[in-house]
Amino acid sequence: MVYLIIQLLSIIGLILSLYAFYVVEKMKKEKKYKATCDISDKVSCTKAFGSKYGKTFGLSNSIYGMVFYIIIFILAIFGLNNYIFYLSILSVIVSIYLAYILYFKVKSFCLVCNGIYLISILLLVFSYLEIY
Repeated sequence: MVYLIIQLLSIIGLILSLYAFYVVEKMKKEKKYKATCDISDKVSCTKAFGSKYGKTFGLSNSIYGMVFYIIIFILAIFGLNNYIFYLSILSVIVSIYLAYILYFKVKSFCLVCNGIYLISILLLVFSYLEIY
């Protein structure tokens, strides 16, 4: 049962990452693009995705997210929960770092980003429950 929850969470995380990637690509083509998740100047996905922190090693963070959630989904299919647990720890650490940057450097609230942070925490909790 826990593996199904982990698979569902990884699918939701993948969808959020795909949406983030879509927004980033749309922003490249249309300079004044306004995403659905842009509610105000303080609640803005495009502000987060378009910042200098939206990329790591030249790639959009959304690409790393897509790869991560695909890997988690595959690991859950094969029941490799120890790997899911350790990858989830790494994911939560990265999420804490990105949340700090989002709130204190970019000074914005990103609905998609916070959804991804929540997915990371839930993956950690459910993978922990499966191990212990």
